[in-house]
Amino acid sequence: MKIKGCEAFVTGGAGGIGTPLVAALAARGARRIYAADLPAVLAKARFPEGTDVEPLALDVTDEAAVQRAAEQCAGVTLVINNAAIVAWEGVMSAPTLTTARTVFEINYWGYLHVARALAPVLARNGGGAMANVLSEVARVNAPFCGSYSASKAAVWSATQCMRAELAAQGTHVLAVFPSSTDTPMVAGFGGEKQPPEAVAKGICDALEEGVEDVCIGAHSLYTEALMRNDPKAGEREFGAMLPGADAIPD
Repeated sequence: MKIKGCEAFVTGGAGGIGTPLVAALAARGARRIYAADLPAVLAKARFPEGTDVEPLALDVTDEAAVQRAAEQCAGVTLVINNAAIVAWEGVMSAPTLTTARTVFEINYWGYLHVARALAPVLARNGGGAMANVLSEVARVNAPFCGSYSASKAAVWSATQCMRAELAAQGTHVLAVFPSSTDTPMVAGFGGEKQPPEAVAKGICDALEEGVEDVCIGAHSLYTEALMRNDPKAGEREFGAMLPGADAIPD
């Protein structure tokens, strides 16, 4: 994927990873970038001056709105699914499933809405690429954010399906597995966090290198190796991180 000269569509484009990602795409010569996000988030966003960044108000859970956005962005050659939320609760200890449903509406169904709406646009423009921003906890469930982990695991599975289905139209599909990133979304989470600019750079590098899966951050690399070499040990290690602030390591 050549970023220079492309037209990119980025969901969560005004968020903690989204803003540096838009800046990174602009720095590499993207011709136009649609930064899609909720209106309240876009109102506070600051994008690079002198670049063709078009803020686009969008709720990814609104399938009809996503379809209308795709029709407005007919030149897109790169789609980055990045919009997501996290909930610091388990799947059993949560008082209700209301929050879990919201997490899946954004983190899973939102990704599918965008992918399905923009895939025909990519096909008309030669194939292009699609990147789905997942998480290291897509590989193994972290019970302190159980529904978030489950939603990211579901998107990882769907990403593999997208890759298979979109191969015939020449669309490259990238799965991104960042470790904990220093954004407002994880402000209450302890431990080491990488800068969002590192995630943005890693995504752009992976797209230009044409890889299918990329781990970004030391702990994501550790998690990948752990789940490859001893999945049950990985399950036990992450399973010890039960819901509740005292269970989350600093």
